Amino acid sequence: MESTGTYWQSLFSTIQEAGIVAELCNGRYTKNPSGKKTDVQDCQHIQKLYSLGMLRANFLPDPVTEQLRTYSRHRLNLIQQEADSVRKMQKYLRLLNVRLDVVLKDITGHTGMAIIEAICNGETNPQILAAFRNGNCKKSEEEIAKALQTNKRPDYLFCLQQELALYKTYRTQIENCDTSIKKMLEQNINSDEVKKKLSTTAKPHKKVNKNAPKNIDLNQLAFQYFDGVDLMVIEGVSHSTVMALMSEVGVEGFNKFESSKQFTSWLHLCPNTKITGGKVINSHIPKGGNRLKIALRNAANVIGNLKDTHLSDFFKRILYKTDRPTAISATARKLAVILWNMITKKEAYKPPTEYLLLDQKRKLKLVKQVRKTIAKFDLKPEDVGFVNT
Repeated sequence: MESTGTYWQSLFSTIQEAGIVAELCNGRYTKNPSGKKTDVQDCQHIQKLYSLGMLRANFLPDPVTEQLRTYSRHRLNLIQQEADSVRKMQKYLRLLNVRLDVVLKDITGHTGMAIIEAICNGETNPQILAAFRNGNCKKSEEEIAKALQTNKRPDYLFCLQQELALYKTYRTQIENCDTSIKKMLEQNINSDEVKKKLSTTAKPHKKVNKNAPKNIDLNQLAFQYFDGVDLMVIEGVSHSTVMALMSEVGVEGFNKFESSKQFTSWLHLCPNTKITGGKVINSHIPKGGNRLKIALRNAANVIGNLKDTHLSDFFKRILYKTDRPTAISATARKLAVILWNMITKKEAYKPPTEYLLLDQKRKLKLVKQVRKTIAKFDLKPEDVGFVNT
């Protein structure tokens, strides 16, 4: 089948339930058949390409990961719609001559929401509105009161009330979505007695973003979900990164990639080298990518701001030679390789404690290759001319 929309999903699941092996291919590899284009010729063209081995199947997650992906993507859409409502609230506040965005870093915090609620309820006195200031706010009541001189336009006030109601609705929907995600993850973990007994240490140093799930302990659930692999110990990896891994690939999805190179290629994090006549004509990283690539690039950007860590040192070495976008892509690729090795090989994160020079790296690589050859052919010291004395 070729993917040209969403109509194929129900048919694809029905074919799989019937026991037929089905593969989904990208439409750009199957289009443009020769001659007049008809549905029959399209089918014949796809069958011919597949029989010649010129089509490859797209990555599809397992059913559990697919359901989690639906919840996660819907949650991201709700967050984007919530952000649109916040921007519109800022717009109508400015039109009302209320400059909360000047005195407050986030108008959706405790102080900002209390003031917006009071304005929507008809309060216009700046001193009374400034009295809603939270103790953690850096600005004083006098400074806040100067930014709350409203012009009392009824049309702008009505629009502000509408956007505030939408914002509350989106917050409620996001909380309901978090509850469904937590319920699904706990059902998956509780069905396995081995995963159920796993436990990890708390990580209070990890900052929790305001858009992160509030009622889910992703540190513990991710440790159980990935069979005892602790991903949160990696610097720069946050709750959003772990959530993207769980919902976009899943545990079974990592096993579909035979090597870390295939995984990074699927993420569009490595150069797409094109060679003709023995000459490299293009080696740029291809455009596009899924939500996991975006999450890894965001994590790499955070790593670039850290100090004295293995990945931040790598980021700075790349940044010294190139620009920041290139360093972000290189660090995101390195992070993807680390994640693939940890999940598929069940390895713990062990960053090197010292920096190796190029000759030292080559020596270690050569020793590794020699050991692999000795183990492959079961060589003894006397077979290669070495005699123990």
